Amino acid sequence: MNKLLTRFALPLFAVLVIAGAAWAVVEAARPQERENAVPTPRARKVGVLLASHGSRSARWREMLLNVEHAVRDRVLADGSIAAVRTAYMEYTEPSIATRLEEFDNEGFSDVIVVPLLLTVSSHSFDDIPTICGLKSDAASLAMMQSEGIRTYKPRARVHLTALLDFPAMLENNVLRRVGKLSKTPASEGVVLVAYGDTEYDAEWVALMERLKKGLATNMGINCAAHAWCGHIAHYSKEPTKSAIAEVLKSRQQALVIPLLVAVDENFQHKIIGGAVQESGNADRITYLPDAILPDAKLDEWVVEVALSTGRSIRKQP
Repeated sequence: MNKLLTRFALPLFAVLVIAGAAWAVVEAARPQERENAVPTPRARKVGVLLASHGSRSARWREMLLNVEHAVRDRVLADGSIAAVRTAYMEYTEPSIATRLEEFDNEGFSDVIVVPLLLTVSSHSFDDIPTICGLKSDAASLAMMQSEGIRTYKPRARVHLTALLDFPAMLENNVLRRVGKLSKTPASEGVVLVAYGDTEYDAEWVALMERLKKGLATNMGINCAAHAWCGHIAHYSKEPTKSAIAEVLKSRQQALVIPLLVAVDENFQHKIIGGAVQESGNADRITYLPDAILPDAKLDEWVVEVALSTGRSIRKQP
């Protein structure tokens, strides 16, 4: 029996050796074919992260989560995006770092970070990129460590999109909200109250001037002032009170518009609402403690920027 196996095994071994050598010769003869071969696209699993500042206000957080709920089905229906989630920079979970770690653990190759922030600021330019591992800013890192904000450098590639002031959506938002309050534009002035930013003050002022110009052009309201209510103003009511007084010098009625992404009781009620009450002219002031959200146009913009970025990612090698 052993002699029989040996008799057939040796010729079979020789055949395999010859076949292997022949295959090597064929492969060596066509190096150009291998060089010209089209590489197989890397498998992509893309997620969208709606990133915002964060707040201790439950209402504020709910309004941001509502954006996620409003856009999720439309974003996922395209097929280029596998998940849509919300994260906050500080004050509460889920944090941006927590979400990025989740995306890594679930095998995502790319994460599109959509900052739901009004305009350029230290948060958009330094803090969020530093949290995401895209930037190593010493000042931001020191601030985050002192405030207990965690950073995380993901394995997934991070893609940052534009801010809310990039499209005309913000101008339309202001026109819509002023239109709800306005009765006699010729006798009215508008007070725009925004958070503000010390480092990028010139950019914030330019945005306010752009919005004022839109009010004059589209609604005939030629009197407008702005005020900051955030850290640049030490969270004081005084700048808002001063802006209201400035408008009431030449107009009968002041329409006060909070340019804040969502409603935080500390800002819309305590700071801005407090300024209205303490102005001494409450009967000449029209104020609704609302915010940029909810806004269907903002939802549409989030869907558009997420899908266009997702499709661009899919085309990458």
